[in-house]
Amino acid sequence: MRFGFQHSYAALPARLYARVAPTPVANPQLAVFNAPLAVSLGLDPDAIAPQAAVLLSGNRLPEDASPLAMAYAGHQFGGFVPQLGDGRAILLGELRAPGGITYDLQLKGAGLTPFSRNGDGRAVLGPMLREYLISEAMHALGVPTTRSLAVVTSGEPVYREAGALPGAILTRVAASHVRVGTFQYCAARADREALRALLEYCIARHYPQAREASVPALALLAQVTQRQVALLADWMLLGFIHGVMNTDNMSIAGETLDYGPCAFMDEYEPRTVFSSIDRAGRYAYANQPAIAQWNLARFAETLLPLIDPDPQAAVELASGVVAPFLAQFEARFLGGMRRKLGLTAPADGDVALIRRLLDVMQRGHADFTLTFRMLAVAADDSDGQRQLRTLFTDSTGLDEWLHEWRQFLARDPQPAAERAAGMRAANPAFIARNHRVQAALDAAERGDYGPFHTLHAILQRPYADQPAFAGHGEPPRPAERVLQTFCGT
Repeated sequence: MRFGFQHSYAALPARLYARVAPTPVANPQLAVFNAPLAVSLGLDPDAIAPQAAVLLSGNRLPEDASPLAMAYAGHQFGGFVPQLGDGRAILLGELRAPGGITYDLQLKGAGLTPFSRNGDGRAVLGPMLREYLISEAMHALGVPTTRSLAVVTSGEPVYREAGALPGAILTRVAASHVRVGTFQYCAARADREALRALLEYCIARHYPQAREASVPALALLAQVTQRQVALLADWMLLGFIHGVMNTDNMSIAGETLDYGPCAFMDEYEPRTVFSSIDRAGRYAYANQPAIAQWNLARFAETLLPLIDPDPQAAVELASGVVAPFLAQFEARFLGGMRRKLGLTAPADGDVALIRRLLDVMQRGHADFTLTFRMLAVAADDSDGQRQLRTLFTDSTGLDEWLHEWRQFLARDPQPAAERAAGMRAANPAFIARNHRVQAALDAAERGDYGPFHTLHAILQRPYADQPAFAGHGEPPRPAERVLQTFCGT
């Protein structure tokens, strides 16, 4: 079977990747398959699904696949590693979708590559189902993200600290797998030829308008920066915590990349960390915008030779792009918060209003998602206000805030019904809550995929009320809380 693959990345200098085929597995079985995504990619799900177990495990490749593992470097928790690369992921090729956008198709957990270092090249079923579930949930929420086409079980155990676990391969779909770390790989080797080729590749594939700029490298930096501004605002407005914002996990295409120890907050706490490996809180919820700017500064450093031959001039030009990041993020975040609160335009005092709400939520351990969802009801309904109070263990200051908020709404010309609809469209009723995700994965590992499919279906309509599944929108009880997530490597 042919998928219609293209192989533009393979036209780059060969030192940016390694030719390697997936390692066959013992007994591949299709666990989940994303037929709607297949259609959007221009693939025929009815033709692929019966063969997906072998085609998407690597046991028998599509005829036009040309597999390779990509090289990259990266700052991991602030420390630079000059060679990382795809240690368990293999790119099969690129698909040009009917809409004209080109996507990578990659197998994650496909076996050893030259970049595996001390790893085994394999992946475990639970983390692969987790990436499938959360990446598809993020897509439904409207957040730029890689997506998941399939998960295939391998029929082989994978050994981790917890012992022998069921193995699996995820098929990941991305606008690109080029990362900040890919540019760092070239820069660390002072490989100007590869760096320029990579720049031209990213401009041609993702940012063609940068080609016409007087300094294309600077234009690329500016456009990547703006996509990160938008992405980080999306994350923060939803209470999403990526968990491992290393430079090798920052996509040049501006997508959420690598769903390892990620999670959504339940109660609002800016210092929240879920990742078991983030012991110092480097990637806590509140730190994410500053870390994104730090990563972009590392990206800018790689581009300096292509921005200006005078190093000082290059630094000044790049700094002029990266330095405003936090202010630009803040403006976009506040715009999103206004939408969440039903405010149609900036007004004097609204930023202080937003800050006070977050302070009250933090003191009261209020659920982040449900507080904003409930405000859509509380705006004009006293019963909704009573329900809102139940989300707070300490509601001190809430009534005063609600009174002030309603004064803002009274000055807003928007009709009440229109405002409520807009707030519901900005505030999801359902997120991929940790305890629900973990319960679904635990059941799947026992062979019961029912909870997984139910949760997946709910998360495809996150802004709808879905009364039959109201319990899935509730925060966890104390005994249900999942306080740590793991990267699954």
